[in-house]
Amino acid sequence: MVSNDIPPTARWLFMSKLSSSLLHWSGRILTITVWSSAFLFGLYILAFYAAALYQGDMQRWNGVLPRLYAPGAATATTGIGVHFAAGGIILILGSIQLLDSVRVRFPALHRWIGRLYVLACLLAAVGGLVFIAINGTIGGPVMSVGFALYGLLMGWAAVETYRHAVRRNIEQHRLWALRLYALAIGSWLYRMDYGFWVMFTNGLGHTRTFDGPFDQVMAFFFYIPNLLVVEVLGRTGTYRASSALKLLASGLLILATVFLGVGTYYFTLYYWGPAIVSWLGMA
Repeated sequence: MVSNDIPPTARWLFMSKLSSSLLHWSGRILTITVWSSAFLFGLYILAFYAAALYQGDMQRWNGVLPRLYAPGAATATTGIGVHFAAGGIILILGSIQLLDSVRVRFPALHRWIGRLYVLACLLAAVGGLVFIAINGTIGGPVMSVGFALYGLLMGWAAVETYRHAVRRNIEQHRLWALRLYALAIGSWLYRMDYGFWVMFTNGLGHTRTFDGPFDQVMAFFFYIPNLLVVEVLGRTGTYRASSALKLLASGLLILATVFLGVGTYYFTLYYWGPAIVSWLGMA
């Protein structure tokens, strides 16, 4: 056989290059999928909540998550309104900020978008915390603690991202920016996780008041695993994995891409897309 004539060293180099290439491209495709999906969800957030505000139909907010809007609670409503408006901006700008082409070719644009991005993150964090402090959450103490911790972490990450950028600590700035983005996509993952969970389990452990076992796990799960992934990647950047491990990682990334791609397609088709099209005045 021809394969037996290939020296072991050459075969090792071939497998090493192949596995590295597959890992690189599977990672890039997953990243593009996440960015695209998060970008669409950011538009949807702006479309859905801004349209309801513009049309004077604030009760529509409660159709997604009960008790978001209560007549007469101006401060709480303002807080959650700022949270959602800034959240939509975060998902759109964050996806742009991580593009190498923008950072390298247009550094001034990257800096200005970064300032708006950090400001939006701080507004989203403060708006959400104000709402929780006044109204609490529908899911009770566990949900309130989980969401409040999320807001505090986002505010902290936003400050650190900006602080290290000003001091030109590029590596620390990059790490904190990744942490901030990992938190920013939390609201997107929260909807995606619920959508898939209801689809595959018919809502096992979920209640209408968001205080079931699954709901309580989700109060933390939509952002803590994201941060753990960033921490692992940040500390293992120089780790040289075997070809077999790289191939396994590539397979997992491809599966994740397919999973998120299918979810994004259906969410866009039935929920995000119609709201965005209507908002843009194209329907």
